[in-house]
Amino acid sequence: MSDRDAGQTAGQGPESVEISPSGWVAQQARLYEESGGTQGATMHGAPCLLLDYKGRRSGTWRRTVLIYGRDGDDFLIVGSNGGAARHPLWYVNLRDEPEVWLRVGEERFPARAETLSPQEKARVWPHLVEVFGPYADYQARTERDIPVVRLTRTAKG
Repeated sequence: MSDRDAGQTAGQGPESVEISPSGWVAQQARLYEESGGTQGATMHGAPCLLLDYKGRRSGTWRRTVLIYGRDGDDFLIVGSNGGAARHPLWYVNLRDEPEVWLRVGEERFPARAETLSPQEKARVWPHLVEVFGPYADYQARTERDIPVVRLTRTAKG
């Protein structure tokens, strides 16, 4: 079984994407994409999206599944890494390569990633903890300031 998805067409994202090597993430990402967004769109009761992002050194497109919140028309994702001392790799890549592709439910579209300022994070953090309660515990167990990223649609997919 391959961890590469090459089924996207022009205007629908990158031609080839490497799916996260994490077993459950890979399984959920495949289910989400292969169902056209009708399955695998939640995790622990929270809404999920597929994030396709470009590796900052390799240039390889990669895919992961992330819980999201909303702020108006924008999507918010949290670089919690389960409260680990390091940022997740997807976040490190987004800082250098902010142009991404999202699948949210049945819709696929391009977006731009931007890390929120401390003031913006403080405003949206209660909503994100409401969406997924463990975020509060993750922040409490690390000295790292967990980043929140705004994903803004750049065109209709």
